[in-house]
This record gives sequence, C-alpha cells and structure tokens, in this order.
Amino acid sequence: MPDIVVRHIDEQMAERIKTLARERRWSINEVILHALRYGLGLSPGDVFNELLLEPGDIARLTGAWDAEEQAAFQDALSALAQASPSALADVVPRPAKTSETF
Repeated sequence: MPDIVVRHIDEQMAERIKTLARERRWSINEVILHALRYGLGLSPGDVFNELLLEPGDIARLTGAWDAEEQAAFQDALSALAQASPSALADVVPRPAKTSETF
C-alpha cells in the first residue's frame, strides 16, 4: 500500500483534523483517509479496510494503539502540557557520580 505525504496543510485544516480525531476517537490517519475517500467520491464501504496490517508489518511487531488508547494518550499529553513543571515532580538532587566502575 503506498504512502503519500501531504505538505503545506494550513493551521485551520490541521486543527479540524485533530478535533475530528479526538471527537471520534480515531487516529489522525483514519480521519484523513475518511476525508479523502469522501472528497474523492469513493464508496464509503469499509473506510478502515486500508488500515489493516499486512503480515510482518512493523506496527504489529512493535505493538500499535487502537483509537481509544490514542485518545487517552492525547488526553494525558494535554493534561501534562497544562500542568506546571513543579507540580509534576519534586526536584530531588542526584547523588554525585563516583569514579568507580561497576
């Protein structure tokens, strides 16, 4: 299955894609594939058929997140981005390194 890179996506379009992904709990790739299918007048059929992994696909070997896991991760990242660094962890001085080799 070919990969295509789309360049020069304006900020408004990027934000709309991200919003739809969060609302539908889809990956960004799923939103873009759906939009392309719809925009090109292709039959909706199984919109996610193209997302099925081929045998030996690296995502299968390393593990891949489903839409719900991706949404939870994005929610966690958003929460972390809003938190102050001092609220995330107490700063504890590290012990000095010694010249001993283990």
